[in-house]
Amino acid sequence: MKLNKLLTAFFVLAISISVTGQTKPLPNKLPIDNKEIPERGIVKDSLGQKKKKTKKEDVQEVTIANYKIITLARDTIILDTSLTIKKEYKFNYLRRDDFELMSFANIGQAYNQLGKSVTSFDLYPKIGARSRNIGYLEVEDVNYYNVATPLTELFFKTTMERGQLLDAMLTLNTSPRFNASVAYTGMRSLGKYDYEQTQAGRFRATFNYRTLNNRYWIRGHFTAQDLEGEESGGLANKELQFESGDPNLLDRSRIDLRYANASNNIVGKRYFLDHQFNLVRPKRDSIKSRSTLLAIGHQFNYETKYYQFVQTAGVAFLGSELYDTPIDDKATLRTTYNRVTADFSSATLGRLSIGASMFSYDYALGSILITEAGTIPAQLKGDEIGIVGDYNNSLGALDIFGKVRYTMSGRLTGNLIDAGVKIRLSENHQLNGGVFISSKMPNYNFLLYQSDYANFNWNNTDTFNREQVKTIHGGFNSDWFGNLSLDYSSVDNHAYFGIQGEPTEEDLEAGLQDTFVTALQEENSITYLKAKYNKEFKYKKWALDNTVMYQKVSQENPVFNVPEFVTRNTLYFSSDMFKKAMFMQTGVTFKYFSNYHMDGYQPLLGEFYTQNIEEIGGYPLLDFFINAKVRQTRLFLKAEHLNTIWSKEYQYYAAPNYPYRDFVIRFGLVWNLFS
Repeated sequence: MKLNKLLTAFFVLAISISVTGQTKPLPNKLPIDNKEIPERGIVKDSLGQKKKKTKKEDVQEVTIANYKIITLARDTIILDTSLTIKKEYKFNYLRRDDFELMSFANIGQAYNQLGKSVTSFDLYPKIGARSRNIGYLEVEDVNYYNVATPLTELFFKTTMERGQLLDAMLTLNTSPRFNASVAYTGMRSLGKYDYEQTQAGRFRATFNYRTLNNRYWIRGHFTAQDLEGEESGGLANKELQFESGDPNLLDRSRIDLRYANASNNIVGKRYFLDHQFNLVRPKRDSIKSRSTLLAIGHQFNYETKYYQFVQTAGVAFLGSELYDTPIDDKATLRTTYNRVTADFSSATLGRLSIGASMFSYDYALGSILITEAGTIPAQLKGDEIGIVGDYNNSLGALDIFGKVRYTMSGRLTGNLIDAGVKIRLSENHQLNGGVFISSKMPNYNFLLYQSDYANFNWNNTDTFNREQVKTIHGGFNSDWFGNLSLDYSSVDNHAYFGIQGEPTEEDLEAGLQDTFVTALQEENSITYLKAKYNKEFKYKKWALDNTVMYQKVSQENPVFNVPEFVTRNTLYFSSDMFKKAMFMQTGVTFKYFSNYHMDGYQPLLGEFYTQNIEEIGGYPLLDFFINAKVRQTRLFLKAEHLNTIWSKEYQYYAAPNYPYRDFVIRFGLVWNLFS
């Protein structure tokens, strides 16, 4: 009955939008030249003076191509209001494809990893608490815009219980040369279990500007983010209460949890600025002609961030306490980054950027702590001075790129090299390949950490070495044969959180394994092969989209655990409806991963840890969806984990002792409004 009501509401909303409509849809035809959008109803004479528009001097037609999204790497993406299966995969809290992730029961909680990426392009360590940071927007996640008219995007999705997820963005150009945007993400979800409420707030504001003569351009952004969640330590008695399938406990709020008095959160603010002055005045068509340019660039980034774990009283599941007070663990990181570059580009030699960088960091804990094992300082502070270099060029069908970062002075980093090529064999076939080499220290919480719990205090600044990563990667992208990617990595000095010592059977039965988790580093080399293949087959109005991933790890000790096989297969039907007023897609998604020792979750650290006690996996995830597009509005309705309706085996977990979500129906939309 509930499903019928939701389906009815879904179609009523879709039909009402198609009837009432919004503004007339923008044509998809590309204009001859969309580099600049003239002011409406105004043209300029040869002297640059405004004059009245005549009939022959019609303003340029505004199309969807005049609404552009610009990334940190200066790639330009045309706004896409279509409805595809890729949009279905990205319609989630993270707003990106979560194929390699396994979400916890509630929205905004942690995501376990089904596939790992060792090629981190972050040159410097981060604060840590990676599970809480997964929803945190980094510098490269903030986009800039150039739009013909004011543009609003609304993203809405229901959550698990008593809460909503809303992401709203507004951007406008006051002139063809200045754009500003403001956006805010608000989320709150109570969750199905008794103590797992999450909430998040992410504010960001951006601007970009260039002068009339194109000699100077500048862009920047400000972000303020707060991600918080309650922590319970997982199920207190999973065999009797969760896995038994007791009908009286299908109301998950009745299930006992290990504790109900803790929470952790990440709070951060960032000020980012990127600007460039061209020493040689570029031609107005320099983007097309790639005329010779010589410029000076500067990038500035200042960020403050802290991670905090609070608990009204200590619990045995996390060990003994140092003080007879409420638990309040807090780590603060303040960083400042400056980079100055000289940029040269020409049509034949490509683009070359060489410069110097300086990174200042201040990682602070409570105070100096003296223990039996030694003294744990309260601060890591220093400067990193390095050189930077970037190069890219296009020679016919061949694209070449390279990036070099090398530290001249400092203890956190060594180097980073990323180089590759892309060959366009034809319009429908591309080959790519490259190498990646990096050397840097692990995140700060591996090196230094303090807690009011005795077992979570360590100082590894003198004992941990730089993690060394060497990767060879390649791929083949084809509209006919599908997309294949291969990564082969060698990892030395792999840092991880794991169980130290040998917990007894009594410890495991009592759920005390979390007290044995600490920062560790593997001395032996690890090799990691990851192969991923995607291909969509279409027949008339039917389509089958397949993504398969194979992983193989060679290691002396089991410290790097991933499933050998992961697959996602979506069978769906697409068709126009209501005299083409609405486009609809409906289908079923099947996801599966093989059994493996899935990482455990440590809420005090906000981190996953390697465990070799319990295997998880080997069960399907089945989702049914109905999506529709009406003008610039995309509507989404999904029944998640559908197979739990008839399955009586309650052994689906997102981490040991943390269940995956039960069957739930959720609804949402993405709405683009053009003024």
